[in-house]
Amino acid sequence: MMQIEDAPDLVRPVVIAAFEGWNDAAEAASSVVDHLMRVWDARVVAAIDPEDYYDFQVNRPTVGVDDNGFRKLTWPSTHVAVASPPGLDRDVILLRGIEPNMRWRGFCAELLASVDDLGGELVVTLGALLADTPHTRPIPVSGTATEPELVDRLKLEQSSYEGPTGIVGVLQDACAKLDIPAASYWAAVPHYVAQPPCPKATLALIGRLEELLETSIPLGDLPEDARAWERGVDELAEEDEDVADYVRSLEETRDTADLPEASGEAIAREFERYLKRRGEGSA
Repeated sequence: MMQIEDAPDLVRPVVIAAFEGWNDAAEAASSVVDHLMRVWDARVVAAIDPEDYYDFQVNRPTVGVDDNGFRKLTWPSTHVAVASPPGLDRDVILLRGIEPNMRWRGFCAELLASVDDLGGELVVTLGALLADTPHTRPIPVSGTATEPELVDRLKLEQSSYEGPTGIVGVLQDACAKLDIPAASYWAAVPHYVAQPPCPKATLALIGRLEELLETSIPLGDLPEDARAWERGVDELAEEDEDVADYVRSLEETRDTADLPEASGEAIAREFERYLKRRGEGSA
């Protein structure tokens, strides 16, 4: 089992988790946790032993050079970090790693044991999938939760997906069996620009986390990166008439499907976030 090193007593911590692999189209979800670890100055307190869960012929260790110029071997793993975000009345536990190749139930049990040791009260998993959605429109984010009251409180657009799942789905199921409240947010990445990164999808997931945590998260360069990404895809579409026609058809389908009241709710949420961020910036 993982050994937690020098972790402080945490205040009502919420867990935010993302994993590279099948659950992470364009690396949009894992990029959220990477961003949070930077802006919240998170500290790693534990790591999964990769020997038990990873096939090193699939997820190979990497060789690099450390700050002192010595060669360093890094093994694929999943890390547990803690942070105390400024302005938030609770702490955060961040889980960041790679979808395991084997023993998924044992992997989830070990992670949730560490969450329990740290006092985690709510687990929020992040994912991203490829979808028929235009890059020119807001990135759709759907959600699921283990408890009906969570669905209502977080105003989730409940997913109706049925089919194969990844480690995110298995972890959420493990939470349900242990009566740990859990929610999951999934961003829909345009499938015709599937290569990472997709800062627009990362930004959309962060927006939902801001609603859940009722706080503003420092965005850094993400908004400009998202605008640059969209401009770049626009330019690619302009060079290929077939792609441009396809994007227009996706836009028409999306605009027809979006009900006025749903669009109004989305606009209201964005405006509330803008006012909150503006107020905090002037404080």
